[in-house]
Amino acid sequence: MSEIQVVEVCAGVSWVGIAAARLHLLCGCPADVVKFLIQRGLIHTELMDGMRFESGPNAILLSDVMVQSGGFANLSEFPVLQMLYRQGMLLPGHPNNTGQKPLLMGTAEQISAQKAYIYRGNYGLVTAAELQACGVAPEDAERLMRLKLKFAFGEIRDSDAFVDTLEVRDTPVEIRNGVVITREELNVFEIRYRSEAVHINLNLDPGVSYPAPYHLGHYDTRREYFGVLHSGQGDGWDVNRPAMSSVVMHQGRVYMIDAGPNLKSILTALGIGISEIEGIFLTHAHDDHFAGITTLMLANHRIKLYAVPMVRASAIKKLAALLDVDENEFEHYFDMQNLPLGRWTDIQGMEVRPFLSPHPIETTPFVFRTMARDGYVSYGHYADIVSLKLLDGMVDPEGTPNGISRRFFDQIEKDYLQRLDLKKIDAGGGMIHGDAEDFRGDRSGKLILAHNAGDFTEREREIGSSAPFGVTDVLIPATQNYDRRHAARFLQQLYPGVPAHRLDMLMNGAIERFNPETILMREGSRSDELYLILRGSVDAIYSDERAMSLSVGSLLGETSALLREPSNATYRAANFVHALTIPANLYAQFVRRNKLRKQLLANASRRQFLQRTFLFGERVSHVQLNRLASVIGEEVLPAGLVIDQQATNTLFLIAEGQVKRYRSNRLVAEHGPRDYFREIASVFRLPTPYRYEVVKPCRVYTIPGKEIANMPIVRWKLLEQSKRMDRMVQN
Repeated sequence: MSEIQVVEVCAGVSWVGIAAARLHLLCGCPADVVKFLIQRGLIHTELMDGMRFESGPNAILLSDVMVQSGGFANLSEFPVLQMLYRQGMLLPGHPNNTGQKPLLMGTAEQISAQKAYIYRGNYGLVTAAELQACGVAPEDAERLMRLKLKFAFGEIRDSDAFVDTLEVRDTPVEIRNGVVITREELNVFEIRYRSEAVHINLNLDPGVSYPAPYHLGHYDTRREYFGVLHSGQGDGWDVNRPAMSSVVMHQGRVYMIDAGPNLKSILTALGIGISEIEGIFLTHAHDDHFAGITTLMLANHRIKLYAVPMVRASAIKKLAALLDVDENEFEHYFDMQNLPLGRWTDIQGMEVRPFLSPHPIETTPFVFRTMARDGYVSYGHYADIVSLKLLDGMVDPEGTPNGISRRFFDQIEKDYLQRLDLKKIDAGGGMIHGDAEDFRGDRSGKLILAHNAGDFTEREREIGSSAPFGVTDVLIPATQNYDRRHAARFLQQLYPGVPAHRLDMLMNGAIERFNPETILMREGSRSDELYLILRGSVDAIYSDERAMSLSVGSLLGETSALLREPSNATYRAANFVHALTIPANLYAQFVRRNKLRKQLLANASRRQFLQRTFLFGERVSHVQLNRLASVIGEEVLPAGLVIDQQATNTLFLIAEGQVKRYRSNRLVAEHGPRDYFREIASVFRLPTPYRYEVVKPCRVYTIPGKEIANMPIVRWKLLEQSKRMDRMVQN
């Protein structure tokens, strides 16, 4: 019988159990991996010495690369918390507290990144000076540090106090009790115990992403004048539901509150395209509210990030630690919008007020309001609050080193219990979450309980309602069609300078709804209609089995209609899709009357090429592709040409030919048609360690780096691939 148990947990994640060596190894830890372990029975309840606690891993093998397929590969915060508290490895007097700490294994770089990330996840900002750098007054910074120390039991400790580490090398190294690990190649490992060995591969296959642990279905959500779409009611341990979050709709615009794990799956289920999102309101940076942030970095525009400066700083420091990049890098992905604590800010007619919530890290719930016929209508999103009973126990006399003042407690209680039309509250209980009993006398119009992993008690159900995933609380119903408004905006962007009355020729088309997985247009066929995507996501599937996700504002079938040729791709709805239908013959008349044919055809071939590349084929809008097609140049590079490490502001895309990439004298990669090079210097404006040799004569398109530096999804792909190549060179 084998002494090594191997279980495939999900794509890119495995479990290795060696009972004789008392080693239970989690290999790979993307978002929500704990939920997969619970579902597979690898975490279950045990009983010892009359005490119930959970089983689970006691070591984690980190991925060699931080990001795969756009998602974080190493998020150890919740697995480590599960070991420390739910298994009891940190709890005084617990039978599992043997002095052994959770073990993090991987490259030196990934271990360092994880320790910094866990540190920021535990404490957020760690000094009064860091708080003051965010505009917090000195006396308030000292007050917040006293509160932070109260949650931290009086001391902020380095991550080494909670975890042990082991660097995995290309030569054998012992883990524990005779178990040996060796890296064979990037993300591929051999684990050996006695005479047995297994091989673990943490690489995701091309086109594969880390999955969600739950199936959410599909919803066709109406855009309201003011409404709250419930996108998550659970917590970081709930195996059946996404963590607490909401989508706020105002005048047809879409805003997220927090970005928890599996955000891409959540948005797909709700029929919301990533590039539809106007902004995100961030309450705090614990993983169950933050781990999906990379999904928003895959938009075709910089999504607005609304946060109180200290919350944003806490999140950015954690994100920078995870990715090992400069904090300023995130200005290229998000349009940072500061919100003053405790004051109202008007955002295109919707007002928002963040207020402080006592928590181990910087946290602010939000209250939203907008005017209706009889006055303000309001919604409160109370993520990660704390029970008032526990908070009352933190009140210390003024002048003591830790704790809070009575005046501070009174203000928190007032903010918690303010009367609103709709209020969603964290009622998860425990040391750092809210208690439904605090709201028993709340006079708000409707209370919704959230942020728990199981069922609420009958007593709690007397206090508040629940909200199933995909349900909308409509606060002010819409009486207008926002799809038409979006269609008009997209057409104005696509055809600038064309008079509005001529755009109305196209606007008069029907708006059609397509069910998920419906084929809108087939490769090799000619369609009688063009489709302007207004809501949802569409997958473009090519004959070489590549698939690209298209964003709102994409016009399907334009090139086919202009050239009177069959479609070069199959277009399939990923969720509920709303599209403006434009008859092909009417479109031809529109082009002719406005003398657009020459201009459109001039861009068509280059736009088609861009759409077939890894960099620009996904979620880059039609308008952005047209802009790029109009500014790119073209060069021919002769065989034998060597392009050294000189600074450049131009990215090269290969149309024909072959280029080899070297670092020192080591071959790193070979690039062919539709590949790119010179990205580090042109986009990131950093010295490049690579040189390039033209192996076969090349025809290349040249794109000024400044044109794509602030296109989040393109920049993110370049960052992910660059870090992967760096890791390959280091192996």
